[in-house]
Amino acid sequence: MRFIILLIIILVVLVPSSYGEMYKWVDEKGTVHFTDDLSNIPEKYRSDAETRKPTKEISAPEMKDKSISSPPYKAPKPSEPEGAEVDLLRRGEVWTTEVLLNERVKRHLIVDSGASFILINPQIAKELDITINENTPFIPMTTVSGYILTPLVTLKSVRVGKAEVENVEAVIYTMLSGGDGLLGNSFLNKYRVTLDSIQGKMTLVSMQGVPSPDRPGGYGRDFWVSQFRFYRGFLEILKNLRKNYESRGTESAKTELNRINIAIQYFENQLDEWDRKASFAGVPRNWRK
Repeated sequence: MRFIILLIIILVVLVPSSYGEMYKWVDEKGTVHFTDDLSNIPEKYRSDAETRKPTKEISAPEMKDKSISSPPYKAPKPSEPEGAEVDLLRRGEVWTTEVLLNERVKRHLIVDSGASFILINPQIAKELDITINENTPFIPMTTVSGYILTPLVTLKSVRVGKAEVENVEAVIYTMLSGGDGLLGNSFLNKYRVTLDSIQGKMTLVSMQGVPSPDRPGGYGRDFWVSQFRFYRGFLEILKNLRKNYESRGTESAKTELNRINIAIQYFENQLDEWDRKASFAGVPRNWRK
């Protein structure tokens, strides 16, 4: 009887301490095994078996959640448009870059983001077979002596490196410095321009991206607003200039007045065309003011 009582006491003490223990052992093939019964381990592996204490139990719902949980989905950010990198050449205080006009004539033009249009000299216009006639619009250009009227033409294409724009407005004028011309905003405003003066490089990243509600036609608000503001601003200048020439009454003034009227008609047509493009792209009305 005493023996039986002693055996019960021993079992009560030992069972709680061993309950839930796990054994880990590795066979000759390197396969890892786990068991909660030491007798299940072959004798030759028992001496190397590791005892593992139980960890916090995971309920069935917790195990289910952990098995299927995954990080929240994040839509990939749209990749930045690839930029076109071109070489710059320093000439005195200005930077020039090689420009291909109408797929025919190559020239080094001064990079000038302050110029409203591309500017080419009369010799380049001649090489491009550009004809100036009575229907050519003339626009005012500021010089040291005041306003002068210069012909405005449309180039079929302008390419700088891999960056190309079609139907680009350009003025024809002989620069006092004798250079070939300027690479102005009628080309540059289609790109985000970065100049690296140390490396002598210019990077052009297209302003046009994937069309979306925030970017109708692929362009953002600033682009659309600047286009309408530019053409309306030029129209205002031309109409004020027309009043000035109308008050003169001379024969030469009549000739200039005719050119100004043609230019006004041209810019009104351009404004209508941009308004048509904007309507098709879904540009808000307040972006066109």
